[in-house]
Amino acid sequence: MTPAGRRILAAAEELFYDRGITAVGVDLIAEHSGVTKRTLYNQFGSKDHLVAAYLTGRDQRWRSLVRAAVDACDSPVEAVTAPFDALRIWSGTNTRGCAFVNALAELPDPSHPAHRIAVDQKLWLLDLFEGLATAAGCSGPAAVASRLLVLHEGVLAAQPLPLDTLPGSTDLARTVVRAAV
Repeated sequence: MTPAGRRILAAAEELFYDRGITAVGVDLIAEHSGVTKRTLYNQFGSKDHLVAAYLTGRDQRWRSLVRAAVDACDSPVEAVTAPFDALRIWSGTNTRGCAFVNALAELPDPSHPAHRIAVDQKLWLLDLFEGLATAAGCSGPAAVASRLLVLHEGVLAAQPLPLDTLPGSTDLARTVVRAAV
């Protein structure tokens, strides 16, 4: 990606996350990135493709953080709840909830290029929880994974509120895993 493309993507990420995807137009993104609209379109083709690039970048960073948290665990049982530890780190700079849930709310059309990215991110996390629960010897790993995903998503949904639900949800997640082992 060119330097201009990186600036466009950085500006779009900040604006889309802070203000919402549908509330932000290409004029504002071009202005914030210091490029012309023509450069934006030359780099990304359309706003829809820029939104997809924004979510793809977030997804890659999130998955990398989660994998590092899983790899840092001392046991398979501990690894099952590692995504909650990753979320603690991630939440330090991401305080407006989940960009993927926000995108799904704003872009309900399954044919939108960013819609599939958001859905795939949630399915990836569910599959990860199930794989980790299986590796830890949990009974009913699919059910454990579903419960953990609901807890994880609940933390993200409550994130913009002054509730600090992450510690309690992490403890509850560990209880779910211990009960299944």
